[in-house]
Amino acid sequence: MSIPIETIISLTSKVQSLKSENEILSENGFYWREKDGVKVLVCRALEEKGFVNGFSTRLGGVSPFPKNDLNLAGYDEDSTENIGENRRRFLQVFDGDLRLASCWQIHGADVRVVKNLDDANDGNYKMDALVSNIPNVLLGVKTADCVPILIGDSKTKSFGAIHAGWRGTVNSIVEKAIEKMREMYGTDAKDLICAIGAAASGKNYEVGQDVIEAFAEKFSTCGKLFKQTREGHALIDLHLANKEQLLSVGVQPENIFIAPLCTMERTDLFFSYRVEKKLYGKTGRLLSVIGLQKESSRAQIQSNTK
Repeated sequence: MSIPIETIISLTSKVQSLKSENEILSENGFYWREKDGVKVLVCRALEEKGFVNGFSTRLGGVSPFPKNDLNLAGYDEDSTENIGENRRRFLQVFDGDLRLASCWQIHGADVRVVKNLDDANDGNYKMDALVSNIPNVLLGVKTADCVPILIGDSKTKSFGAIHAGWRGTVNSIVEKAIEKMREMYGTDAKDLICAIGAAASGKNYEVGQDVIEAFAEKFSTCGKLFKQTREGHALIDLHLANKEQLLSVGVQPENIFIAPLCTMERTDLFFSYRVEKKLYGKTGRLLSVIGLQKESSRAQIQSNTK
């Protein structure tokens, strides 16, 4: 049975498109990991330094957003049972018995230190960044257009997860998280590997005059972050803003990896508050996580006891 030429062309185009996306991700330091329908974006450089890490997608879940979505937070818009099952599926993508530690995010700039396994169980801290050096803990931040940032210290093996919306970014949450790591673990910024995940991009994320003025007060390079759309409004590039903050505290440019994906453009892969809240009256939440692999943990513990 012959296959219509139109079908062949369509299939070929899809394969080429998929290959192109994977190649682009690879060039930017990322790759897809999949298990049982759950798809997670991984930063290769962090993984090579011993850090379990991943940025979730909406694929492979049980939530009606509108259906079969991997919503990982937002108990006011989803059931406890759905979120629990989705988190179980998400964590199964990673090897080992890993405990998730998170926060009650409030678009602030405070940093939580997770000191032990019991501490990891308490998610009621009202903060937007977490740092730790405890093995078998995954620090997680929730986003749905805001910028998720994962950082790992290649020397001390401490690590952090940051939720950076425009408020957190303008209040230097990235700098504060790195300062907390320096204070607690002796981190030197030049030893950090940093991954910035998918978020609303500078091509789509429009803000008003209040945001423009807030950044003008704090960022000397403010002009590079905005592209005016109309009077009193502009597109803002939060990926670039957070990259500039990382560079300003001494992170090496070759150690910063930015996922070339926009949540507002790719609602086939990600939740987008700005897009989906209008369509469905609700939206799911993505989860970005980082922790220490067991092998690296044992080596670090042995080194510390010598």
